[in-house]
Amino acid sequence: MEKNYKRTLITTALPYANGPVHIGHLAGVYVPADIYVRYLRLKGEDVLMIGGSDEHGVPITIKARKEGVTPQDIVDRYHKIIKDSFEEFGISFDVYSRTTSATHNATASEFFRRLYDKGEFVEKTAMQLYDEEANQFLADRYVTGKCPHCGNENAYGDQCEVCGTSLSPEELIDPKSAITGSKPVMRETKHWYLPLDKWEPALRKWILEDHKEWRPNVYGQCKSWLDLGLLPRAVSRDLDWGIPVPVEGAEGKVLYVWFDAPIGYISNTKELLPDSWQTYWKDKETRLIHFIGKDNIVFHCIVFPAMLMAYGDNFQLPDNVPANEFLNLEGDKISTSRNWAVWLHEYLRDFPGKQDVLRYVLTANAPETKDNDFTWRDFQTRNNSELVAILGNFVNRAVVLTEKYFGGTVPEAGTLEKIDQDAFNELAEIKQSLSDNLDHFRFRDALKDAMNIARLGNKYLQETEPWKVSKTDMQRTATILNVALQLCGSIAVAFEPFTPFASKKLCSILGIENLNWDMVGDSRLIPAGRKLGTVELLFEKIEDPAIEAQIKRLEDSKLQNKLNNWKVTPQAPAVDFETFKKCDIRVGTVLECKKVPKADKLLQFLIDDGMNKRTIVSGIAKYYNPEDLIGKQICFIANFEPRKLRGIMSEGMILSAENPDGSLVVIGPTGEVRPGAQVM
Repeated sequence: MEKNYKRTLITTALPYANGPVHIGHLAGVYVPADIYVRYLRLKGEDVLMIGGSDEHGVPITIKARKEGVTPQDIVDRYHKIIKDSFEEFGISFDVYSRTTSATHNATASEFFRRLYDKGEFVEKTAMQLYDEEANQFLADRYVTGKCPHCGNENAYGDQCEVCGTSLSPEELIDPKSAITGSKPVMRETKHWYLPLDKWEPALRKWILEDHKEWRPNVYGQCKSWLDLGLLPRAVSRDLDWGIPVPVEGAEGKVLYVWFDAPIGYISNTKELLPDSWQTYWKDKETRLIHFIGKDNIVFHCIVFPAMLMAYGDNFQLPDNVPANEFLNLEGDKISTSRNWAVWLHEYLRDFPGKQDVLRYVLTANAPETKDNDFTWRDFQTRNNSELVAILGNFVNRAVVLTEKYFGGTVPEAGTLEKIDQDAFNELAEIKQSLSDNLDHFRFRDALKDAMNIARLGNKYLQETEPWKVSKTDMQRTATILNVALQLCGSIAVAFEPFTPFASKKLCSILGIENLNWDMVGDSRLIPAGRKLGTVELLFEKIEDPAIEAQIKRLEDSKLQNKLNNWKVTPQAPAVDFETFKKCDIRVGTVLECKKVPKADKLLQFLIDDGMNKRTIVSGIAKYYNPEDLIGKQICFIANFEPRKLRGIMSEGMILSAENPDGSLVVIGPTGEVRPGAQVM
């Protein structure tokens, strides 16, 4: 049986302030959280949405070192970009703060100190990799090496970004310091650990018995960890960036980011409500909900709750953690390091005024139960075929017809016929399903319900045909358009959590103020006699050039990443001069060149080889126009065994070099050489 609460506290995963926010973050955390918060506000509930930037951790120090600036410079830059982007995108935080704030520093320090004084930590000495040149211990991300699973040469000490396997620095083959490039050594260091095993029985009961209603992916991941047995987890790190461990003998040590960051939810609430924050954290009638991605499940369902249990003082544990899976991009995993992402601040620049389109597409394609894929073509199709052709089309027809037949004034409804009453009955059913889906974090299904109101409206207009009825019965026409406008009013409210900017436009047209959830389904929401506002399109078509520009940007990113990571191929085994002499390399002049029919990669050459003429087929058609090669001198292997390619006998092999981007460049002499001359 679901419990009734007086208030709800919503937290959203704190994004790392070492880069902007991308669509993976939005789909996984911020859009669903904002939908839910807006829904609760429409219902008149007491709800807070808490967010902020995570400004500590190794990725930030690595970026600062690469750019030659301070970590504070990095977090100041990206905190502003992230915060401004969220605001422009309509993510309606009650507070969006940061973990470098004075309030957070004091809160996190006090949290650690209380656990320390209560004896909740285990102090352990362990061996850790140490950079003797930099004179410092190396956190996981400061160690790189070869992945033992897939062979990636640039795996990090905590994870391989190619195969996704979680690692420890000691597992890497040929580890090296990301600071100096030197080979690290093992040294002894002391840290404090939270004994998760102590809290395992309480966590097991709380999750496995009391919260079976959690999403299967969340419940399953927690059960897997609990079944394997929990181990003590470090809460400190050897770093110079972060909140110093507030005890004696901890010089050069800071709070580990996964201990520090979730405390940011508490400190940010304190910042918003310095005098009443405890009501939202310690009152049993407050419901706590974490919106996160699947990579944060363990920290929010096991580690942070164990911290709260250890602290005591009536801190409430999360009632639900509706974590999403991952969103991929054009069939590939989103990667910050490879710049394979759609960045929110760039989207807002490239598609001004189209915040709702991205919000809609990310919700319609949300990775709620499995990883999902974002493509620009799907983005365009959903905008043009759904937002424009279904939602926008119905609203525009209803408003324009009212303007045409009644001068833009809402007409009085007469006696409702069965078709009219059926429309309101169906609307009531849609609202019930919509509310149920929103209450249970099924946002994709909820969006379908909301869109079904627009589908209902289009169907209603198509069946009642007011443009025909107006020729003989204006009273009936008035009733039809009154019903249509009431449906528009329900759309304005129902879509507010999903597309708040379009909802605001529609409310302006319809004259609706002070939205609340009870308005959905109200058959008298728009009173007769009201003058409608200026008609404007809620959505506009997105044309091919805008989409092609985004696809090209991704292709350029992929190419640039390939160039950045290009490495010289290892030298082949040594050969003696006699072996080399067996390969007869000569210079020839291209007499003719043409594409091989039905072969995208092949060109057919006629070569003057100084002895005769010979035909050679080469796979370089992608990189050259045939006419550009006529008259050029090239190098070829003359004694390469002839073979047939697409029915053409090729009598040699043209030499070319491969660039880092995969393109091929034909090799030839820099000066004029007689055809048939040997390359020595």
